[in-house]
Amino acid sequence: MFVKILGEVRERYEFQVFGYVVMPEHVHLLISEPGCLTPSRVLQILKQRVSRELRGKPRCTSGEPFRFEDSDEGSELRRFWQRRFYDFNVYSQEKAKEKLNYMHANPVERKLVEHPKDWPWSSFLFYATGDPGLMAIDALNSRREG
Repeated sequence: MFVKILGEVRERYEFQVFGYVVMPEHVHLLISEPGCLTPSRVLQILKQRVSRELRGKPRCTSGEPFRFEDSDEGSELRRFWQRRFYDFNVYSQEKAKEKLNYMHANPVERKLVEHPKDWPWSSFLFYATGDPGLMAIDALNSRREG
């Protein structure tokens, strides 16, 4: 579901997805600058759409590895996303590859799987075999210049 919504938001707001890894309590994305909005606004839209979709479902029945944070005291709403996100501007192919390797290794480091190929919520297979997996990936060498 997250990957489906990411694909819809990517198409609507004109950005490329070079890599992703969906973890139980966070998501790694390597994306280009959107064509018509700021990256912050696009991520806000993505987070809102995913939250609305997940809010109506019981925990972990969507087929994805999500966990909700405990709600704030007095709040009945479950929160999936942290209030803020961490961004990092990538200026070279080498740094982009470094970030992809870090992202793809995350499920292994967390001992969720033994090899990145075993984590289905990731772009690893695209780079290893050309298989797009759950969504089409824009290869790093296809970067559009802004």
